[in-house]
Amino acid sequence: MNESSWGAPPGAGHWGPPDHGPASAPSGAAPPAVTGYAHDGGAVGQTRPLPVVPDAGGYQDDSRDHRDIRDDDRGATRLSGPLFRDEKPQEPMATPFPGSPGPTGSQDPEKPKKKSAGRNLPAAIGVGVGLGAVIVASLFVYKHVFIGVIAVAVVVGLWELTSRLTERKDIRAPLVPLAVGGTAMVIAGYVRGAEGAWVAMALTTLAVLVWRMTGKPENYLRDVTAGVFAAFYVPFLATFVALMLAADDGPQRVLTFLLLTVVSDTGAYAVGWRFGTHKLAPRISPGKTREGLVGAVLFAMAAGALCMEFLITDGAWWQGLLLGLAVATSATLGDLGESMIKRDLGIKDMGTLLPGHGGIMDRLDSLLPTAPVVWLLFVIFVGSG
Repeated sequence: MNESSWGAPPGAGHWGPPDHGPASAPSGAAPPAVTGYAHDGGAVGQTRPLPVVPDAGGYQDDSRDHRDIRDDDRGATRLSGPLFRDEKPQEPMATPFPGSPGPTGSQDPEKPKKKSAGRNLPAAIGVGVGLGAVIVASLFVYKHVFIGVIAVAVVVGLWELTSRLTERKDIRAPLVPLAVGGTAMVIAGYVRGAEGAWVAMALTTLAVLVWRMTGKPENYLRDVTAGVFAAFYVPFLATFVALMLAADDGPQRVLTFLLLTVVSDTGAYAVGWRFGTHKLAPRISPGKTREGLVGAVLFAMAAGALCMEFLITDGAWWQGLLLGLAVATSATLGDLGESMIKRDLGIKDMGTLLPGHGGIMDRLDSLLPTAPVVWLLFVIFVGSG
């Protein structure tokens, strides 16, 4: 680039060769820094303002190679300050505005986003109402049918869990002995009580060990460990619902257990969505807040007091307060526990069977660890029935 190329003819709206001036400097000489004025022909020291025009998006001088003109050369000749009187000087930006594709992207500030519920609420409500109708009908019309509902939920939950383990970690926990043993656990718990559930759990563990022996020895320990974990996590914990159902007022106990867990989740969701600002466990579940936990506790305690007073025989309202507190705590821990599993697997939901909810396991996450807690407190407060 030569020195004469830095001038501009009067009235020109683009870069171009000068009308007149001294001969070009020797090749290779560095051009002088331009400070906003150009020499006007003959006399040294006579200067005229250099026209400043908005960037039209490129150079229009066809007399030289465009590749020799760099952005820093173009910017060096611009005068400081606004182009028009009513234009405010713009502050230099270290980075583009959020949402812009880059330095050349749109610089319009991003509008604040409204809070989103994070799920398809109409579908979630519809599925929840449908499941609630099935549960209530099976509980109070013929409660033995509810054992079948528990067994189906257990088998589907096992299928979701083992499928995700295989897909994401190549862990092959045997589904057949888990499904058969899980169903046996639920039935044994309802018929024979806690002893029957423990015996069925032991036999299921043995079946998992033997079934896996038919495969290759590689990863045997890993697969059977995952199988035993799945047997405990899904069917064994679900067996405590069957134990509650076996009492004389079993349907009322199971209904209380379900209501308190659902109310706890609803309170956490509603309060956290509206008022939540402080994260509860950001590394595990970024959406959960401390305010949401407070909402879960308050909602569950209120529902517990009502349920123990009006649904449970010989129950007292103060027992319901303690029951609600325990349910809110165990439900939150269960939700965080499954969130930890899903983060380890790198997935958002365990399945897609329930629109607006995810999979069966995404609904059982807070119910499973809560079942033994509620069963134990019922035994302490009002007996095994």
